[in-house]
Amino acid sequence: MPSEANKPGSAPVLDIHQLRVAYGGRTVVDEVSFRIQRGEIFGLLGPNGAGKTSTLSAIEGLVTPTSGTLLVDGIDVQQQPLAVKALLGVQLQSSSFQAELNIQEITKLYAGLYDVKFSPEQVRESLRTVGLADGLGKKFKQLSGGQQQRLALFIATVHNPLLLLLDEPTAGLDPQSRRGLWRRIEELRAEGNSILLTTHSMEEAQAVCDRVAIIDHGKLLTEGRPSELINKHKDDPRVLSVAHGAPTLEDVFIGLTGSEIRD
Repeated sequence: MPSEANKPGSAPVLDIHQLRVAYGGRTVVDEVSFRIQRGEIFGLLGPNGAGKTSTLSAIEGLVTPTSGTLLVDGIDVQQQPLAVKALLGVQLQSSSFQAELNIQEITKLYAGLYDVKFSPEQVRESLRTVGLADGLGKKFKQLSGGQQQRLALFIATVHNPLLLLLDEPTAGLDPQSRRGLWRRIEELRAEGNSILLTTHSMEEAQAVCDRVAIIDHGKLLTEGRPSELINKHKDDPRVLSVAHGAPTLEDVFIGLTGSEIRD
């Protein structure tokens, strides 16, 4: 559980207010607002093209919002982008490191970029926490998909970021690797990190997220604890029309965003 200093209810780590992002005159994020508290895992759920990645890109400072404010620990992303970047850790859906470098070399390289000092013993001990200590000499290209994702998550947190952004971190992983990554994400929360993740897995959202928001066509449709959203929308005709038995979070998601397949 979050420590007393970092528990939800204190000043938010991320405060997004009326965020709007547009590309070529087309609005892809439309006045979205939400907050993430300290020591909280927040899931941003939505179909393909809903605006999830554009929201993450705005937080990272990779795109300039049309309007709205983005504060990370009270720091404005647009006014002080470098200060904000120092507080962020980012793991993309598909991470690619230098193929010929081994795990130990990659760890040392990225730790050095963040000016984090690691002795060989500390590297080994740190990688043991993510189950990679036995393969320090393995090249990145030799790692399995699960090992690559665990290494990417470790590198994203090597500087102990205040806010960790995870873009579909378990996509393509087998059940064992997925559950292992869930455990690591929960450990990071227990250590006081705040986490924003996108996922298409409703099972994942219910398993690890304290709160979730559903976004579609750039608009935030609903927000709350997974159990609260189920209770809130269980009698919605759109949800009942897709439910098989008692409504689930996936039924709520499909009911609110529609059944059509998105590319």
